Amino acid sequence: MRPIRSLPFISLTALCVLTPAAHGYELYAESETTLNAELKAGYGMFGTRRNYVGRPGGFRWQEGFAKYGLNGSTDRIGSGTLYGALSAISTATWGDGDPGGITTGREHRTRFEDAYVGWKSGDLFPALGKDGIDFSAGRQVVKAGSGFLVNDDGVNPGKGLADGRYDRGGAYYFGQRLAFARTAVLRLGGTEGLHGSAMWLKSNTRLQANTEIAVGTLDYTAPEGTVGFTFIRGLDVDERYAISPTRLERKGMKIYSIRADGNAGIPDADFAFEYAYQKKRSRNDNAWYAEAGYTFSDVAWQPSLSYRYTRYSKEFDSLFQGGFRGRYQGEVASNYAFSYNFNTRIHDVALTVRPLEKLAATLMFFDFRTLADRSTLNLDARELALYLDWAITKNLTFSPIIGIYKPRKYEGNGGNQSGSAKANPYLKLMVVASF
Repeated sequence: MRPIRSLPFISLTALCVLTPAAHGYELYAESETTLNAELKAGYGMFGTRRNYVGRPGGFRWQEGFAKYGLNGSTDRIGSGTLYGALSAISTATWGDGDPGGITTGREHRTRFEDAYVGWKSGDLFPALGKDGIDFSAGRQVVKAGSGFLVNDDGVNPGKGLADGRYDRGGAYYFGQRLAFARTAVLRLGGTEGLHGSAMWLKSNTRLQANTEIAVGTLDYTAPEGTVGFTFIRGLDVDERYAISPTRLERKGMKIYSIRADGNAGIPDADFAFEYAYQKKRSRNDNAWYAEAGYTFSDVAWQPSLSYRYTRYSKEFDSLFQGGFRGRYQGEVASNYAFSYNFNTRIHDVALTVRPLEKLAATLMFFDFRTLADRSTLNLDARELALYLDWAITKNLTFSPIIGIYKPRKYEGNGGNQSGSAKANPYLKLMVVASF
């Protein structure tokens, strides 16, 4: 298997169903003081007919996680609001492990996840708007801008890489270990008009070489959408865990990006783009995407249709990249075949319908093409996936996924799929509870 540049953290469906509808179960509430208990748990069964680790046959495995803790806030501090959270997470993988060789099926771990405290200014600084100053520090999930470059610290490998050197406890697909180990985040100006942020983030994920970065954002938000800029400076990496030369170049690396998203004043429309320019010691790279979508809100089942084009240059480092506003670029491609986040261009078409209030179905088609060095490794492929998201109750969601991944090449003639270039069908059944 080729060297790993970056790994996805969570799939479309997982992103959709794992977003809690509330802040947890209310333990205490008086005026503006609250204390909530949080519990999220998920279990999934997975299967593919082919793999990407040079072994014959398919893989069958299971994953599970449980996250539990407390969060709360209070205004009884004289001015502003104090908030924070403390939680732990348990994860495990059983069975064969995944077909990308990231897990072996023998992973389990329990560790602290969130541990942060923050302060919001309320109406203390009227010129900055409501909560115009928001400062937080500690272990927490941090997203910069759209999440195209920094979404979280969520890659969750198991023992399959380098004899367990990068093991983080498994549950790789669910990917719920999301918090950066150390952070200091200052947000100014609220969420409307001109606003921005300054961040210091330190990963404790060995597969990310414990990367440390500084981030600045500047945005302008109006009813039609948001236009923004992001700057990232790589501060340090732990060279012992640099799995590829790209990781080593993160120290001193600079990234500049411009982005926008919104409906541009057109009801039911949705547009987004981002262009990122990356300066490293050895070379400069870039990545960008553009997306357009429309929801037919007056039509039965409210169908939504969207198209996205994405391009990554040859050695682009996708850093702590998340999904594209809630979805990844292929189930097999992004999770196991690794044909999606550098040296690639991708066409992506999605259709979502809502036959019931609590049921959504999404059909997605992807076309992947390797841009350079195709004679060395050709990851051209197509993928078709059907996602169902059924909110059985307000606390319980069932999400099956079925799909087919078809590479142009296999390991015998320049690709990376084992055995042959025949289509690889896969099935995933996931249940997630959130309280």
